[in-house]
Amino acid sequence: MADHDHYSAEDLRDILGSVRTIALLGASPKPDRPSFGVMRFLLSKGYTVYPVNPGQAGKEILGQTVYASMADIPEPIDMVDVFRAPEYLGEVVAEALALPNRPKVIWGQLTVRDDEAVKPAEAAGIRVVMDRCPAIEIPRLGL
Repeated sequence: MADHDHYSAEDLRDILGSVRTIALLGASPKPDRPSFGVMRFLLSKGYTVYPVNPGQAGKEILGQTVYASMADIPEPIDMVDVFRAPEYLGEVVAEALALPNRPKVIWGQLTVRDDEAVKPAEAAGIRVVMDRCPAIEIPRLGL
């Protein structure tokens, strides 16, 4: 299992450089919410971002159709970016493991960490990053 207190620059660079499609869980249409800003940033860096929010399903955020769940996304996703409270991380992992094409990475945003909840994902070979923000890491790593 990974050391979730420390991630090497090499590992983060490898993860962020290899993913192309991202499911952004907890996406918000409100410009003042962190998920909105991160989604805008990821789109500007060329990632394909699928916002996931059951209450907004069928609507659009930043020109992207919102989906009710990861299972509704029309193509395989490389990374799940989680903007949900840590107590929901176990549900996110279970949903990711149930997908026919599992994501390569589950990424918990700042304050999103539950070491026990991610163990099944890691056991299935899914890389996990927690309590980090790709919109902070990408510029820091020079990507």
